Amino acid sequence: MAQHPTLPVAQPAPPGLWVIHCDGSAIPNPGRMGLGATLLAPDGQQHSLSLTSSLVGCNNEAELRALMAALQHAHALGARAVAVYSDSTLLIEQLQPPQANQRTPAPIARLAELFDSARAWLARFDSVQLQWIPRHRNSAADTLARAALGAPAKVAKHPSHKKKKR
Repeated sequence: MAQHPTLPVAQPAPPGLWVIHCDGSAIPNPGRMGLGATLLAPDGQQHSLSLTSSLVGCNNEAELRALMAALQHAHALGARAVAVYSDSTLLIEQLQPPQANQRTPAPIARLAELFDSARAWLARFDSVQLQWIPRHRNSAADTLARAALGAPAKVAKHPSHKKKKR
């Protein structure tokens, strides 16, 4: 079972907080990349992105590019504080500030430059919160990423609480 980053107890939301859900898709993997994001402004106005990258890449690259597109859009709209939600464990682990007694996984070498670019985008904001969420809670961004590639939405599987038979 994959471990997900342990995050500190949530702090009160800064005033003017924008909420971003982002997701990337590569079809096939690696292949064409679709980028999707939803942005919720502090005033309740919703924005969405559904973009096709002209580049070919893997799902992790698509996730990074979706994040950067969402951050660029939020910044252009005047956002100064963002809470970013992603179902990519790699994205959150690599971009989250190191926690005490927690080891940051080694970066994927071919994505190092993209992670540096993502960190540069995050640094443009006064306040940043990064949070991993399960895939079924990120379905709107996933649908936008897949739609950019002309792919149908995935049916999100909710976690089952039933005990497995042995």
